[in-house]
Amino acid sequence: MGETHFDIETFSRLYAGQARLIGLDLGTKTIGIALSDVTRMIASPLETIRRTKFKADLVRLQEIIAAHDIKGLVLGFPISLDGTEGPRCQATRAFSRNVNQAVDLPILMWDERLTTAAAERMLIEADASRKRRAEVIDKLAATIILQGALDRMGPR
Repeated sequence: MGETHFDIETFSRLYAGQARLIGLDLGTKTIGIALSDVTRMIASPLETIRRTKFKADLVRLQEIIAAHDIKGLVLGFPISLDGTEGPRCQATRAFSRNVNQAVDLPILMWDERLTTAAAERMLIEADASRKRRAEVIDKLAATIILQGALDRMGPR
């Protein structure tokens, strides 16, 4: 497979026409998934995968990619607040490499600093119960990640 990890400018140039993207918020227990519309203007929460084994997680991810005709992935990259890369960044890079071996799609690593905190604040402001917040926090964080990348990509 060729080059698959891109900077935002190169990544955005890959999509001249309509194309759906997914955003992923990778956690140790879950993967939050968001979906863009075909014009890549709006990100919406899609689902949360409860992580088990990588192969099972990959199968579900491949099902989503096929069902929605996904053309690229925006993967939240957990840089520390001080800008350094810690163990979670290494795990995210490993996940990305492993996904890339099975799925030949462009991947954009997107700085996800404070996305989970922002999602939590939104849910608290919406007066969501603690149980409801736990159910939707990951896919909402994925939505914030994807929307940030879509906004940066600019008008289509």
